[in-house]
Amino acid sequence: MSTASLPPTDTDFEALKAPASREEALATLDRLADVLIEKQDFHRLFDARLVRKKFELGLPLNRPSSLSDVPEPLRKEVEAAYIEAARDAGRRFLDAGEIGQAWTYYQVLREPEPVARALDALSPAAESSDRLEELIHVALIQGVNPAKGLQLMLKAHGTCSTITTLDQTLQQLPPDQRQACARVMVRSLYDDVTESVRRDVERRIPGLPPGEPLRSLITGRDWLLESGNYHVDVSHLHAVIRFARSMEPPAPELDLALQLCEYGQRLAEPLQYAGEPPFADYYPAHAAFFRALLDKDREKSLQYFRDQLANEPDEGDKPLLAYVLVDLLSRVGRLDEAVDVASRWLTNLSEDVRISFGELCIQAGRPDALRDAARRNGDLVTYATALVSSLPADPKS
Repeated sequence: MSTASLPPTDTDFEALKAPASREEALATLDRLADVLIEKQDFHRLFDARLVRKKFELGLPLNRPSSLSDVPEPLRKEVEAAYIEAARDAGRRFLDAGEIGQAWTYYQVLREPEPVARALDALSPAAESSDRLEELIHVALIQGVNPAKGLQLMLKAHGTCSTITTLDQTLQQLPPDQRQACARVMVRSLYDDVTESVRRDVERRIPGLPPGEPLRSLITGRDWLLESGNYHVDVSHLHAVIRFARSMEPPAPELDLALQLCEYGQRLAEPLQYAGEPPFADYYPAHAAFFRALLDKDREKSLQYFRDQLANEPDEGDKPLLAYVLVDLLSRVGRLDEAVDVASRWLTNLSEDVRISFGELCIQAGRPDALRDAARRNGDLVTYATALVSSLPADPKS
C-alpha cells in the first residue's frame, strides 16, 4: 500500500541547528536526511543527499540535482553520488509501495528490473481502481513489465480495451515480452471461454467433473454452437489467436491457443472472420501453425503452409506467405529448408523484421546461400561477408 509523505513540523525545523563549523554543517545535513526518512519524503531526500555531496566538494547548492554547475574534474564523483541517491530514493519508494514514484528514479538510471519485480509481486485483485491506472502506465505504457500491465488492464478495463492497447504496442516489444503478453491474453480468454462453455454444458449435463479442458467440453457436443451460438466475442477470439503466434514452445498456453482454434473452427461460418494469407482460412491455418510448434502432426502442418505458398497465384503476395513459412521452419529447427525458401523470396528483407536472411544463413551454416543471393542482388559487402564467414574465427589472445 502506498504511503504519503508527512509535512514537517516545528520540531523538525528546530532539529536542524545552525552550524558553526564545517563538521557541524555536515551533521546538520545528516540530520536533515534522517528527518526526511522519518517523514518518508524521499524526493527531498534525494535532493538532500546531493546537497551534502556538493557541500563536501565546495560546489553551488542552489540546484542540487543539476550537473551543469559541476566542473569536469569533479563530475564523476557527483555523478556517482547522483546514482547512489537515485537508487536509494527508488528503493525507499518501492518499499513504501509507491511504484510510480520509484519509476521516476529507476527510469533515469535505466534500471527497470527492480520496478518490474515489484510489479510482478502485485495481485491485480488487491489494487484499487485509481492506483491501477498508475500501475498500468508504468508496466504497459512505459514498458517496464508489459505482461503484468496486461493483467492489470484486464481487471481495470476488460478484454476489449486491453486487446486494442496491445495491438498498438505488441510489435514494439522484444520477442520475450511479446511472448509473455501473448501468454497472458491466451490464458485469460481461454479461461473465459472454458467457463462459459462449461456453464452451457451443465445446463444439459449437470455434475461435470472439475477441471475439464475446453477440448473435452466441446468434443461430441455440436449443439453447443448450433444456430450461430457462441460463448465469447468472436472479434476477441480472432485477435487473441493472432497474438498467440508470438509464443514459443514449451509455453503451455500454446495448447490453449490450439484449443481456442478448435473452438473457433466449430463456429458458424459467418462468425469465422477471414485473415490475411496464409491465414485466410483463419482457425484451420492457425491450428496448423500451433500444431507445428507443438510437434503434433508437424510435417502435415508444415505442408499446409508449403501448399499455401505454392498455390498462391499472385507473385506479389508470395513473399508474405514465404515469410510465415520461413519463420515457422526456423522456429521448429528446419533451418536448411528455411534458407532455401528465403533464398527465393526473402533476400531483400530489411534488418528490422523478425527474419534476417543473413543471420538465417549463418545460423544454418549456409554461407553459400548468402553468397549467391548477394551476387544476384549486386551486394559486394554481403558477398565478401559470406566469403569470409566460412572460415573459422581466429580471436586475438
